Amino acid sequence: MSKTKTNSGAKKRFKLTGTGKIKRKHAYKSHILTKKTKKQKRNLTHVSLVSHADEKRVKALLGI
Repeated sequence: MSKTKTNSGAKKRFKLTGTGKIKRKHAYKSHILTKKTKKQKRNLTHVSLVSHADEKRVKALLGI
């Protein structure tokens, strides 16, 4: 049986932590930034974790 391929889009967007959780970046930080407040842009900069409900789906895309 052949190996399962990692989803190319997912491997660029997600990283695994040492404890096995999945890190992600926030959306809405790439363009149309003039109408967003400084506080909003600052809070979007921080790295977040993938929710527990979506973890299984993302791990399948990453081939973990």
